[in-house]
Amino acid sequence: MSATTLSPASFACAPDAPQPTAADLERRYGAANYHPLPVTLQRGAGVWLFDDKGRRYLDMMSAYSAVSFGHGHPLLVRALTEQAERLAVSSRAFHTDRLGPFLRAVCEATGMAKALPMNTGAEAVETAVKAARKWAYKVKRVPDGRAEIIVAAGNFAGRTTTIVGFSSEAQYRDGFGPFAPGFVSVPFGDAAALEAAITPNTAAFLVEPIQGEAGVIVPPAGYLARAREICTRHGVLLICDEVQTGLGRTGALLACDHEGIRPDGLVLGKALGGGLLPVSAFLATDEVMAVFRPGDHGSTFGGNPLAAAVGEAALDLLLRERLSERARARGDELLAKLRAIDHPAISEVRGKGLLLGVEVDPAFATARQVCEGLLGAGVLSKDTHGTVVRFAPPLVVESEHIDLAVAALEAALRPFSRRSAAWACDALAQPLP
Repeated sequence: MSATTLSPASFACAPDAPQPTAADLERRYGAANYHPLPVTLQRGAGVWLFDDKGRRYLDMMSAYSAVSFGHGHPLLVRALTEQAERLAVSSRAFHTDRLGPFLRAVCEATGMAKALPMNTGAEAVETAVKAARKWAYKVKRVPDGRAEIIVAAGNFAGRTTTIVGFSSEAQYRDGFGPFAPGFVSVPFGDAAALEAAITPNTAAFLVEPIQGEAGVIVPPAGYLARAREICTRHGVLLICDEVQTGLGRTGALLACDHEGIRPDGLVLGKALGGGLLPVSAFLATDEVMAVFRPGDHGSTFGGNPLAAAVGEAALDLLLRERLSERARARGDELLAKLRAIDHPAISEVRGKGLLLGVEVDPAFATARQVCEGLLGAGVLSKDTHGTVVRFAPPLVVESEHIDLAVAALEAALRPFSRRSAAWACDALAQPLP
């Protein structure tokens, strides 16, 4: 071997050298597209997560609502394992005994006519975009290549190039263009702006009933109802992205149920997989779904028997255990207790059901620092945009867990009772009026 050639053994640690941790290996071999908190999780049970040192943490994030039923729910695990032993994947080239019952369950639960199964939320949003465009050309008769979809500023619908192309977040777009045309952005919560943006070429309005990634932003009361009326009057599809807000998270089966409206298209994901595997779906009216023909759209794994079995079991559990009602009651309790915290670093607490955000005044601390403090107090959450701490536990959370989370937040905020030194220096540098 030449002096410049290295064998695989050259990379091995010496016998007495410390072995790399799982986090070390992640940093060494993984892309740096995440900045995790300094904890290595090993297992979960219900509302609890456990690290590689055996320490227990209360999960107040639920994997962005994907673990709404808690970790390792026995009924869902049983559905998964029993189906995995029978048939897991076969592709949509054939019928299976699991897909039909799942499609019926999700349509009957949501009041939608038909469903198209996919895997991730982003895939389901892409499906919604394709459906809206084809509906515009085939039904509304928009000139070919001219269809427009209106979106709301602050949206988060996934990470594909199409989706980040209509994001208003600069980092999500930076370095990933050119982007697909045909999207028009309006302010979230502004029904007048929505109506002003509609043209004869408008196919759809794609909107989250509550914006999660933007910082748990709740629109003014009546906004969705007004959007429904505007879209109906102008012949525009209303598509609600409920990947994060759907399936009980906000205290109703769907967040749009709070205003008693039914969209033309609905996007579900995250909790639909029971916290066990990716399951998503685009649901729509008969008229919208009729635009698809064999070969127009598909997915190797979308609607696979394993996903269908778990999705059906998750929907059954959600309805049978009345978890939407539980989310509403526990959410009201959590909201009241968070708002009762008297600390100058908290500038606002907002949300609905068990999707809540605590706005942190950056003059005192970053939301990341607060999340690190929560970690130290045995509670797991994640910040968004540097200023908001999310509180979105599994829907099976109990009052005692809520008390623990609130006490942990109070402890995490204790070091930040005064404005930061950096803020003070900036203030002193400003000229006097």
